[in-house]
Amino acid sequence: MLETACKNAATQPESTDDPISVGHNGGPPLEEEHRPEWGDGGIGNYFYWKAAHRAAWHNPSPGIVAFRIRKAERLGLTYEEYTLEILERGRHPQIEDVERIAEIKRARSRRAAVNPRS
Repeated sequence: MLETACKNAATQPESTDDPISVGHNGGPPLEEEHRPEWGDGGIGNYFYWKAAHRAAWHNPSPGIVAFRIRKAERLGLTYEEYTLEILERGRHPQIEDVERIAEIKRARSRRAAVNPRS
């Protein structure tokens, strides 16, 4: 009697209709193809890009953030748009960059049309 009472529930299925076979660890099915974090293409420079992206957007000093917010507001841009422009072009947008600022604002309106907030 003690032998049957001490059996582990994990090794004994509760019913015979249970689709999980004996010894199954409950993990995901192995038939589904694994899709890596970097997508379907080759890995390329994925980890270099990821580290650079994290370094560029992670924890700038409060003074830098305040400076960028003031400059972005003065130009009619968001903080993210202003910072992205610095990272992409390697220079701070100026009030004289009328065409580039207008292009950024047009891109913003296109993004808003494609992804409206609910």
